[in-house]
Order: sequence, then C-alpha cells, then structure tokens
Amino acid sequence: MRKFTSVHDVPDPAQWLWEVKELKQTPYAHKKLGENKVLGLIFLNPSLRTRMSTQRAAYNLGMQVMVLNMGQDSWQLEWEQGTIMDGAAQEHVKEAVNVISQYCDIIGVRSFPGLQNRETDYHEMVLNKFIQHSKVPVLSLESATKHPLQGFADLLTIEEYKKKQRPKVVLSWAPHPKALPQAVPNSFVEWMQAGEVDLVITHPEGYELDPAIVKDSPVEYRQDKAFEGADFIYAKNWSSYQEYGKILSKDPAWTITEQKMALTNSAHFMHCLPIRRNVIATDAVVDNSIVIPQAENRLWTAQLVLKKMLESL
Repeated sequence: MRKFTSVHDVPDPAQWLWEVKELKQTPYAHKKLGENKVLGLIFLNPSLRTRMSTQRAAYNLGMQVMVLNMGQDSWQLEWEQGTIMDGAAQEHVKEAVNVISQYCDIIGVRSFPGLQNRETDYHEMVLNKFIQHSKVPVLSLESATKHPLQGFADLLTIEEYKKKQRPKVVLSWAPHPKALPQAVPNSFVEWMQAGEVDLVITHPEGYELDPAIVKDSPVEYRQDKAFEGADFIYAKNWSSYQEYGKILSKDPAWTITEQKMALTNSAHFMHCLPIRRNVIATDAVVDNSIVIPQAENRLWTAQLVLKKMLESL
C-alpha cells in the first residue's frame, strides 16, 4: 500500500472494518512486523489525537517514530518548481522529502488548507508533493480537503455502537467563531457512503459541500427535520465551499442541544474533537456522548493502516 489519502485507497472498507475490530482485540499481535522500521511524522499544523494515536499505533506494531514540526524544527520549505529561492524558504520540498524518505520507512504528513483559494486547496499541493517525491509509502494525517484516519475511526465507532443494520446517521453543521476546513465533513461523507448507513447532511443554505463528494446523499436544510429518528448525530463546523473559506453564519440556533437530541432515536452524539462546548454542542450533550471512545478508535484505525503499509514493504 503506497498511499492512504482517502477511503478510495481502501480496496474493501467492509473487510477493513472486520480487520480493525480483530486488531483492537489483539493490539500487539503484529509487533514483529514493525521491528527495525521507522515512521516519520511530519506536522505542518497542530495536532493532539492524530499525533498521539499514530505514534502509539506505530509502537504497538514495534516501530520507532520520529516527529518533525516542519518550519519549527526544520527549515522552511519551498513548494513550487522553478522558483528563485531568494526569500524565506531555505529548502526545497524535493530535497526535503527525498531525504526524509531515506531515513523513514513510512511517512505521515499533516497539513491544513489556506482557505483562500479553493482550487489551490483542492489540488492538495502539500500532500501530493510528499507522494510525488517520497520513495516510501505516504500516510495522510489530514490534508487540505480530507481526513481519512478520522473518517475511518468514525465508521468504526458507528459500527460498534449501532443497534440496527442500517442506522440513520446525520452530519450536522454547527456554528464556530473561526473559519474551518471541509476536510473532516468531506471524509465523513465518503466513509459513510462506503458503509452500511443511511446518511443525511444538514446545514444552512450556503454551506453545501463539494457536489463531487456529496453525490446523491440527501441534504436537509431544516436541522430539526433531519434529526427525526436519527441514531447518530455527528456535529462539525465547516466554512463555505461555494464562497470559499467564508463564514456565512454563526447562528446559535444550530448548536446541538438536549432538546434537539430528544428529536432523535436516542442518538449517540459524535464529534472529532477538539470541541468548543456550548458553541458546537452544549455541555450536557458532550458529557453524554461517545466522543471519548470515538477518539480512542483513532488509534486502532491508524494501526491498521500502518500494518497494511508495513505488509507492502
């Protein structure tokens, strides 16, 4: 497995779900697989769950880990080809990634969008430069437009907590004081489409996601209507895709409350974390949620992806 950037890199998501549940029961069964292998984790942006879960996943497989905060622990990178490098960047990505891939057997990279130019962000320059120049497999720890490890963990969590074969899962936009990427909702939609769920997306008008990702998944602009009979509520803010990167609304009426959860079929509340309490959802909703076991599943899904990559070396 040379790259993991989205659910589309997974040949059989249902098989992977079965395998990750098995792995979760026997986390050290493959410790010899990563012996004398090194995982390099490259962060261009902050991280808590992704950083720690991926490190622990590597340790469970017997790997060693090197972590680099790019631009803080290293030189600033130049990304464009043919640039006259007389500015702030001291090193070109071409040399940097080639060097890193000599030191590491697998590279994980995390970067966020600029939220200024949609075409630039959706081109995934940073992630694709790493894939282009790396001699070893590359794992996305979140990119400008996708967060596949989060989406995989979300699907696993729903699989574990569902009470019927095809639960109703609602992805709900919620307010936030800052403009946030579309990466988490994009990946959530893709992984839900690959799973056995009935997905409904709800958000204010103007917050439509990329039509190429949403496809024929139903969209309901009335949040209360969308919540009716839901088995899982997944709250997440994202900035506008059409008016790219803009905040069109901070309407507190979209905050997830106990009253809204009462419209559901005793739904489980989910969020990728970190969550702004009493903005995204009220204290009572968060305190009675499954966000902590959901975060734990970040470890097991990362471990399965690393296992697949080690098996391909």
